[in-house]
Amino acid sequence: MIAETISLDEEAAVETDAARPVTVRKARMQDISAMARLINSYANNGIMLPRNELDLAESVRDFTVAEIGGRLAGCAALHFYTPVAGEVRSLAVAAADKGAGVGRLLVEALEHEARECDLATLFAFTYVPGFFTKLGFTQVDRNLLPLKAWKDCLSCPKFQSCDEIAMLKKLREVDLKPAPALGPFVQLPVVRG
Repeated sequence: MIAETISLDEEAAVETDAARPVTVRKARMQDISAMARLINSYANNGIMLPRNELDLAESVRDFTVAEIGGRLAGCAALHFYTPVAGEVRSLAVAAADKGAGVGRLLVEALEHEARECDLATLFAFTYVPGFFTKLGFTQVDRNLLPLKAWKDCLSCPKFQSCDEIAMLKKLREVDLKPAPALGPFVQLPVVRG
């Protein structure tokens, strides 16, 4: 049986299980190598985009990590897109720790952070919609989400044929308006020099 002791006012949230206590906290610079290995283990299977240590260092403040026995068991990032919307991204759980509640604890920690920042919505792109559904997210048309293609999706190898499912959780009431359409591709300027 798992007894939860989660205090969202403290630095770390801890879920205790006699055999496998999980500690959730904000990422630190020394977590970057382990986070890169974990995220890239998923990227090697085409499930997420790869991240290098430079990318992770630049965005380390977005990340929350979970530890079991002092070892990285998972990570996830809260990335802000608009003053009212944020994305759950780079959610990865070590294979040995799947089923231990690590992913749920990470998303709950990001949701708490999003509420503290007064965001109205959280969204995610995923291949595992059932996981997010259990956490109160609903499947939505991707056009309801902030236009992230300019920054993130443009460099994705699946840009023209994205098969991820868009999920959204409203944290407070907000009127969602569709993002402007891009059409089937983005016209890039030609630079001659």
